[in-house]
Amino acid sequence: MSLIIKEMLRIGEVALAEAGCPDSRIDAELIMCHLLELDRNQLYLKYPLMQDERVCDAYFSLIDERAAGKPVQYIIGYQDFLDQRFIVTPDVLIPRQETELLVIELYKEMKQQKSPWGGLQILDLCCGSGVIGLSLAKRFEQAKVTLADISPAALAIARRNAEALGVDRRCKFVESDLFGAFRKRVGKRDFHAIAANPPYIKTAVISTLQREIVEHEPLLALDGGDDGLVFYKRIIADAAEYLQKGGWLIMEIGYDQGAIIREIVEFSGKYDEISVLPDLAGRDRIFKCRAV
Repeated sequence: MSLIIKEMLRIGEVALAEAGCPDSRIDAELIMCHLLELDRNQLYLKYPLMQDERVCDAYFSLIDERAAGKPVQYIIGYQDFLDQRFIVTPDVLIPRQETELLVIELYKEMKQQKSPWGGLQILDLCCGSGVIGLSLAKRFEQAKVTLADISPAALAIARRNAEALGVDRRCKFVESDLFGAFRKRVGKRDFHAIAANPPYIKTAVISTLQREIVEHEPLLALDGGDDGLVFYKRIIADAAEYLQKGGWLIMEIGYDQGAIIREIVEFSGKYDEISVLPDLAGRDRIFKCRAV
């Protein structure tokens, strides 16, 4: 069977819509662009071109994967984040737009500071694909970024992304359960900022999420324990020991976690300038404070 690209896209879009994919047209186009190594502008110009049976079979096979629930980002192998492209695989969470707000907020705060001798020292905790730390490394040319994750597979993806972005020489990759591998650094207070997007979904809620998340994204990066706060409690308890005085701790949080995390931070007595920032829908999303 041979078909022109426009007809292939129509069939793919219908199949994805019938399977319940919310962005069926976009996904159909992204899969085609991936297969033919085109960008979307080029794709529109090639609508009338005939494709042979081999290309048709390959395309509809990928459409079947998406229709079965596999996220399009894992099919095409990347996700755009801010102004950069990041490699993603099922070993890491797919970067979300909400996380861009964390990077933008921390960049805004740190840009106001005079860059110290030797450059800024930033820690990206629970780094996954590295989108937070590597995005900051691209924006601060003298920054040195440490990316830490408990998953060796995730760190391998972060390293590939650092190399692709050309910042790998200013990055260090540490396999660590939160601050576990940093214990010997207590007292040095090395970092000017610590950013984290830890697991924050309650264990009981995970099974109710979209099938793309439940069946394909890594559980290790989702499960925040019975109350969704397990990792926040540990990070808040320890982060001040690794931050310079006045250094920022900034974290992505669940939409209903702002008030309780504020209580935990205030009770610790280790931070000031505490604030909770909303996402584009007006829900709690970014928590930040400074080490005293």
